[in-house]
Amino acid sequence: MSNPIIQRELVGTVRMGRAFMLEFMLVVVLTALILLKWPGDALVDLSGAQAQQVLRVFLYGLMATVMLLAPAFPATSIVREKAQGTMTLLLNTPMTRWSILSGKMVGILGFILLLLVLSLPAAAACYAMGGVDLKRQLLMPYLLLLLMALQYSSMGLWVSSWAATADAALRITYGLVLVFAVLSLGPHYFAKDSPFAELRMVCDWIQCASPIPAMMEAMDQSGIGAGGMIMTVDVTTRFIGISLAFAIVFLLLTARRLDMRMFDKARPAGKVTDDRSTGVKAYRRVMFLFDPKRRSGLIGPLANAVLVKEFRTRRFGRAHWMMRLFGICLILSLGLVWVASIGTQERGVSVLGAILVVLQMTLLILMTPSLASGLISAERETGGWLLLQNTPLSARSIVFGKLVSVSWTLLLLLLATLPGYAVLIFIDTSEWVRITQVLITMVITAIFALLLSASVSSFFKRTAPATTTAYAVLVGIVAGTMLFHMGRGAPFSTDLVERVLAFNPLAAALQQIRAPQFEQYQLVPLNWWYMAGACLICLLVLLLRTWRLTKPS
Repeated sequence: MSNPIIQRELVGTVRMGRAFMLEFMLVVVLTALILLKWPGDALVDLSGAQAQQVLRVFLYGLMATVMLLAPAFPATSIVREKAQGTMTLLLNTPMTRWSILSGKMVGILGFILLLLVLSLPAAAACYAMGGVDLKRQLLMPYLLLLLMALQYSSMGLWVSSWAATADAALRITYGLVLVFAVLSLGPHYFAKDSPFAELRMVCDWIQCASPIPAMMEAMDQSGIGAGGMIMTVDVTTRFIGISLAFAIVFLLLTARRLDMRMFDKARPAGKVTDDRSTGVKAYRRVMFLFDPKRRSGLIGPLANAVLVKEFRTRRFGRAHWMMRLFGICLILSLGLVWVASIGTQERGVSVLGAILVVLQMTLLILMTPSLASGLISAERETGGWLLLQNTPLSARSIVFGKLVSVSWTLLLLLLATLPGYAVLIFIDTSEWVRITQVLITMVITAIFALLLSASVSSFFKRTAPATTTAYAVLVGIVAGTMLFHMGRGAPFSTDLVERVLAFNPLAAALQQIRAPQFEQYQLVPLNWWYMAGACLICLLVLLLRTWRLTKPS
């Protein structure tokens, strides 16, 4: 604790009001969860069914909390130091690179450890209810949570050492967390029936990079969903080894970056297409659909200046980057189409439709906050908002230009995933009504995610906390409410679960596609009404906040 960076990182984080509210809400939620199932007649359930049901819900909730919070602080730590100029001062102090790195890691892990310590009374209450194995069902899950925090924190620091801005670091880090935690499960699902033993072995190892199978093994659960991902290997041991290996690799790579060379950004000057010869111009016009080195034209008198500015200054607003995003999503969708064409008989249209739904929803949750959470906060952080205040643009014009600039990117993302649904309709034409309803849900979800992220952005002066908050709210709505579905029957009744899932667009889409374990719910059109109302509220908040910000302070 004599390391000054530990004191600054840990004490500074704990003193924040947001950190206190997070700790307080965690204790309140866990306490309420235990009280819902605490036996009122002072009799202990010797079978442990009640205790294990409650234990599973709050351990999965803790796992989601660690996934969301562990990367947030380290992903902005180094890049913020570089932007403020304090990293140069640190590198010129007598502190070694390992002292700087260890100080940041201990400070970040200290806050995560504090959250886990606050959850121990709830875990102890589950153990007191009876039927819970102390070593396998309590100590092992907490060890897995600590390893998750270590791996994702080291990964966030590595990304932060390379990123140019805090919002880019958050976007890349959460994308990597998604790859490690969720997408790594996909290869095992598709290759489990393969006749090639080597392929199955490789996919088994890939799925062990995710903490979900290890946590399910500790909770005595043998599969994910109805697919029955039966664990025939010791996934917990494999996850421990893989997470420690990745954490060590990320720490070594980050330590290597901690010197003055991280500020070297030598890049070729490049050449604008308009300044080249006529032959080169003609060649690039033919070879490039959208030439990234072509000089943009003047803004027209009737065009929305904010819209044009967003398209030209944001990476995913530029045409060539939008086409790259469209191509990546299209390749993913076509890959799932190929799987659908060869595996429909074994898995069924509903299961493959559920995979498409999860993929599309994941892309929306990953991309939308990263695109929209900086619409207002980035302007305030960089000083661009003062320039907007001095223009004759109204709050409505500013909001319209910024929202439309992100809407085009989201529209391309949705269009790129349509071929998968088209093939499912071709396989089973009777499913077109349900798939149409799923697409309507996805469009409403995209609009809601956009308006929510933009309204959150209007409350912050910096992009990094705005992005983290937008991710937290969206993940809480989509993944947090799924904890009620996991606890259906105990401690939550079926009616309560259905009422809560009515707010969840992912659950509504899975119910429409008749995914396993979701057929019994009736979530549509109630979910559409909830989402439409939430969109209207977010739009009104965004307009009001933008109007207030355009006034002199």
